[in-house]
Amino acid sequence: MLTKRIIPCLDIKNGRTVKGVNFVDLRDAGDPVELAKQYANLGADELVFLDISATLEGRKTMHDMVLKVAEQVNIPFTVGGGISSIEDVDDLLHCGADKISVNSSAVKRPELINELSRKFGSQCVVVAIDAKQIEDKWMVHLAGGTILTDLNLFDWAKEVEQRGAGEILFTSMNNDGTKAGFANDALAKLSEIVNIPIIASGGAGSTQHFIDAFENGNADAALAASVFHFGEIDILDLKKELKNNNIEVRL
Repeated sequence: MLTKRIIPCLDIKNGRTVKGVNFVDLRDAGDPVELAKQYANLGADELVFLDISATLEGRKTMHDMVLKVAEQVNIPFTVGGGISSIEDVDDLLHCGADKISVNSSAVKRPELINELSRKFGSQCVVVAIDAKQIEDKWMVHLAGGTILTDLNLFDWAKEVEQRGAGEILFTSMNNDGTKAGFANDALAKLSEIVNIPIIASGGAGSTQHFIDAFENGNADAALAASVFHFGEIDILDLKKELKNNNIEVRL
């Protein structure tokens, strides 16, 4: 059985780790390099580093920060934010990233997914999808959740898999930062319709929420930020509890 992964997420703005609720009201959560080092030592399976204002500000991901983080960690490290070309990915992989995450740029030009998976392999390409439930539909949003599209979450997930994505990072904007649990119904539906791993994001507030994401949402990995950044959940304790619930994790 494949082990389930626990992934801290570092949302970066102006060189600092930040965390908000429903994608707004951001507050400072510390130095990303220090946090990355800490999480690698505390048993995180992977790290995700998202330069959340890169797309909005029309600039590239901060390479110097990626270099510094890569020097401190010995676990897989995914970088996203402002990536829109093969050259961008080449640069980030040379800086030490193991995988890259594309979001807005993939929606604007879906062929990018094909190009990146052909050049670097699908295992390197994570497509991040930020979606919000509006009435009974899950709609994809871009640019840090600021732009509503007419794309449906499930249709887009199927398309990104067909185009060569190796993994989907699904963030529920409704659940983000609420600490009320992951969007397990949407996660379960995603895991039914695609065959690539799904990373659950948005809503972690307790150990039980992680258990539910794996048992009810069938997620392959669970990503969280504030509960780790502010010391509310210890990664090792979380993994022991998952193990006690017969969820396979790497200890």
